[in-house]
Amino acid sequence: MAPLNVCMVGTGEYTTGFVGGGMSGSDKKVGVVGLTLFDLRRRGKVGKLSMVGTSGNKFPAIRDHLKKNITEAYNNLDTSFDSFPGNEERDPEAYKKAIDALSPGDAITIFTPDPTHYPIALYAIERKIHVMITKPAVKLLKEHQHLLEEAKKHGVIVFVEHHKRFDPAYADARNRAVKGSLGEFNYFYSYMSQPKSQLETFKAWAGKDSDISYYLNSHHVDVCESMVPDYRPTTVTGSASTGIATDLGCVPETEDTITLLVDWEKKDGSGRRATGVYTASWTAPQKAGVHSNQYFHFMGSKGEVRVDQAKRGYAVTDDEAGLMWYNPFYMKYAPDEEGNFAGQGGYGYVSFEKFVDACQALKEGRVTLEDLDGRGLPTLRNTIATGAILEAGRISLDEGRSVAIVEKDGHWSLK
Repeated sequence: MAPLNVCMVGTGEYTTGFVGGGMSGSDKKVGVVGLTLFDLRRRGKVGKLSMVGTSGNKFPAIRDHLKKNITEAYNNLDTSFDSFPGNEERDPEAYKKAIDALSPGDAITIFTPDPTHYPIALYAIERKIHVMITKPAVKLLKEHQHLLEEAKKHGVIVFVEHHKRFDPAYADARNRAVKGSLGEFNYFYSYMSQPKSQLETFKAWAGKDSDISYYLNSHHVDVCESMVPDYRPTTVTGSASTGIATDLGCVPETEDTITLLVDWEKKDGSGRRATGVYTASWTAPQKAGVHSNQYFHFMGSKGEVRVDQAKRGYAVTDDEAGLMWYNPFYMKYAPDEEGNFAGQGGYGYVSFEKFVDACQALKEGRVTLEDLDGRGLPTLRNTIATGAILEAGRISLDEGRSVAIVEKDGHWSLK
């Protein structure tokens, strides 16, 4: 069967590594989405590629950036793609023309500001196009459930790009929890942060269109949800600190650090309860040694797990940067001995390859949507609780109260 054609919606840091007219200053200097798909095309798993933004005048510079930092770095790796809109055009709805250029069974990736995920995904789903959405899938629970209904109706896959599910340490911890060796869920605590420089990268939407909980807490809330399939969240209470982001010029409503306190209960009616605490910040120190500090602690009735994703015994020190804990386990950018890209084992790459493989398997009739849901992959169905928790947290912060999560006969609502 022909390889999968993919349109990349969004041209920013995560897709290309191109931010503010040049290379990103983060650990994603050449992006993740584009590089991964260019390599999957080299391997024959992906066919035609396209990319869509809102302003076409960025594409010449993006192409130069990709040529210099990917093509010339990895044995002339092909970085060609069709682009929408044209170089002289600006069109906030260029994604429609790009999706219309695809055929049923093709796919898109969505790495755009959070409020745009829903209309872009819905437009693609209605045209029988498979979808990979960056986290959070959407900001509203009702939108999440509507996309799920439409995806089932049109027979397409919708994955949420929760790549932490494929981090080897996180995946091993999840397996131990799901298989029961850690006993009943009792307590989960997580922390994830990025430096204040990210507020400059995200200044167009930080505090306006979304918050740090949607952006970073989504990782560990999803990890926790995937570890405890026998439990459901019942109540969310949000707390936030402010002041640093606004001192840096962000809009007044921008929170620095957000913590969500979540009550969980076992689905069997036994009365067992557990507590989850999820903290995220984008005002960490500029030189903390890591771009993303991230770790969690899971405690069960028979054991516990602690994972520090940032510090795994790999430390690099140089005169310019000082002490750094890099993360080649996510994306390995160093080429192999022949000069080719060699990051196929990184969990950032694996996340996309699993999506591409799932699309092909569905097209060939080797799996059903229900099969994919049953494999613990980050499908829309397997991430509903995460969506509910994130929106409940936002409501809690805005209204100064705890928010209840109700699930009945498969339908979720907030009270």
